[in-house]
Amino acid sequence: MTIRIKAVIGSTSSTSYNLKLVEYMKNRYADQLDITPVFINDLENFSIDIENDAPENVRKFKADVKDSDAVLFATPEYNFSIPGAMKNAIDWFSRGGDFVLKDKPAFIVGSSMGVLGSVRAQLHLREILSNPALSPTLLPGNEVYIGSIHEKMNEAGELTDKGTIEFLDLVVKNFIEFYDKTNALVEV
Repeated sequence: MTIRIKAVIGSTSSTSYNLKLVEYMKNRYADQLDITPVFINDLENFSIDIENDAPENVRKFKADVKDSDAVLFATPEYNFSIPGAMKNAIDWFSRGGDFVLKDKPAFIVGSSMGVLGSVRAQLHLREILSNPALSPTLLPGNEVYIGSIHEKMNEAGELTDKGTIEFLDLVVKNFIEFYDKTNALVEV
């Protein structure tokens, strides 16, 4: 059985390293994970005024993520935090009464050209996701911070750094075990 994962791409850039990372993961782990990128580029800005009558693209976005077994968040770091567009997407997840992330198994990856690889953004993302209206079941202890990504990925979007690949392999293995345990608890 492959796990159907929707990967929320935290960048709106067409040349995003985080999108390339997700595409790499989609190909490398295709026999175990069915990863589909989900984009936040066109989402209307959240407003309480339209919360209960969300635009069609927001409804589709939320339905797309709801129709998954798990969620992968791929975030860059902008000004020591997550991008505003990603925060907006998460705000939509927490409102409107259909809490699509609640108790859904999830994990986080992030890369940046800087040496810290989105560590501060991921700290903020974890804090935001702890909101009871969101509260996915996050894989603990497997933080993926890929610093200097531009030196670890080739022109075809493939990771070339052996240590990074081995670590990512381990995290994916750990996530699959975590997912299986989480589902076993739900089925009891």
